[in-house]
Amino acid sequence: MKLYKIRQKLVSNPLSDVEAEVRRQLDELGIDVPAGEVAVTAGSRGIAHIAAITRAVGRWLRDRGARSFIVPCMGSHNGATAEGQRSMIESLGISEATMGMEIRSSMEVVRLGTVRTGDVYMDKHCFESVGVLVINRVKLHTCFSGPVQSGLTKMMVVGMGKIKSAETFHRTPTPKKKEMIIEMGKLILDSGKILAGLAVLEDGFDETAEIHALRPEEIPRQEPQLLERHRHYFPRLPVDEINVLVVDSIGKTYSGTGMDTNVIGYRGIKGFEDLEKPRINAIAALSLADESQGNAFGVGLADFITRRLRAAIDEEKTFINVFTTGDMERAKIPATLSDDEVLVRRLVERFGSQRWIFVPNTLHLDELYVSEDLRGELEAHPLCVVDPTPIELSFKEGRHQLPFGTRL
Repeated sequence: MKLYKIRQKLVSNPLSDVEAEVRRQLDELGIDVPAGEVAVTAGSRGIAHIAAITRAVGRWLRDRGARSFIVPCMGSHNGATAEGQRSMIESLGISEATMGMEIRSSMEVVRLGTVRTGDVYMDKHCFESVGVLVINRVKLHTCFSGPVQSGLTKMMVVGMGKIKSAETFHRTPTPKKKEMIIEMGKLILDSGKILAGLAVLEDGFDETAEIHALRPEEIPRQEPQLLERHRHYFPRLPVDEINVLVVDSIGKTYSGTGMDTNVIGYRGIKGFEDLEKPRINAIAALSLADESQGNAFGVGLADFITRRLRAAIDEEKTFINVFTTGDMERAKIPATLSDDEVLVRRLVERFGSQRWIFVPNTLHLDELYVSEDLRGELEAHPLCVVDPTPIELSFKEGRHQLPFGTRL
């Protein structure tokens, strides 16, 4: 198969000094940091410069007399165990040695109150602190739409509440999740335990573009505005009609659902309306990112996978995470083929060789490869640059040899 490399002109706006911007934003809050122990949240996503951001927050708190410590906050991820969640943040570069802060990982929670679908909880270490500084990236959610999606409120509701609050949130029917996240978030803010929020926006190249420090009372009003800012940066596939999409790597480091549903146009939730575009006939996933540590949440969004992806799945971790959400379609194992070469050959037999796109993952979409028939269409695309030299898709020991670069 002959392919052409495409570079998308995504929105680029990287901060020159991330740590300095963290300090500047926090300084401008003008808040009094209470004496005592302040918890700093750490999630499971591959947020750009997350270690530097977390370290800067800890230093800023200590400069003001607080004793900062880190709490892994990721709902039911990585087996829903204290050891698994600590291991996850350490794999992202957040360790006691690199941060200069103690990590306190536990699945113990304190009940804060009740909403329509159940009780709301907070991590015990967070609750016992004098305040929590919440860090998270603001972006589109992979399950639902609404004014508040993935961001500070979700970190408070699902992350800090561990598996107990995650279960409460995910009992909510999908169409009502946009309301429940706000209801649960208000209860947590009303507890008085949130010291501040630090919202991160990333540009189209997965680089830190903006950092916004918010007082607790500002979060409900400003987070929807930040979500709209995120839409300005969000990368997408360059065409809406795709025959076969081949995703080199999936995993929670790229998206909570392994592949971002807003990119692939498919949520995989029974009985809930799906996205209108893009329209893709078949999705193939080739590998599971090491950073996901076996959690293959979202593998069911693919139609075909390779044997090496299937072998990398930790079934227990994947089950716990998916079972907590209740969206079991996302855990189903797709048709499995022995390797990349066999997968491509069989899909060509079934779907033909036109309108194919190869991407490294659904987070990094600046560089991708397309089949020959798409060359002319994308040469006319205002946001695409087509390399005029074709590449013949080749394989070595069953694996493709497309040079996606070092971010894989």
